[in-house]
Amino acid sequence: MATTSSAPRTISDAALETGLSAHTLRYYEREGLMLGPVDRAASSHRRYSDRDLGWIRMLTHLRRTGMPIRTLREYAALARAGEGNEAERLALLEAHREHVLRELDEMRRNLEAVDRKIAIYRERTSA
Repeated sequence: MATTSSAPRTISDAALETGLSAHTLRYYEREGLMLGPVDRAASSHRRYSDRDLGWIRMLTHLRRTGMPIRTLREYAALARAGEGNEAERLALLEAHREHVLRELDEMRRNLEAVDRKIAIYRERTSA
């Protein structure tokens, strides 16, 4: 992770930077998925730090690989608890990885079936 820090971002800027909607960012906060409370300006507007955005990017990767919100919540709680539970975090991530690999295998098999059907139709239309 980069050691340089930039100014805190508004929720709009954070949404642009992460590719998520402001609604999703608020949802992640409400669901207890953040490492800590998002800082607030005097106006009470959210101010996202580099650390917040890095964490949100990790959450996004996990969500896009199919990790359920309840598991994300568990992972976030372990991360918030700090050192000493790395074995639990590792086990959680390894279990998720195995799930993703099974899903990829299934998707590959499904794609092969589609490819077989495409080959049949290509043969029929070229004849």
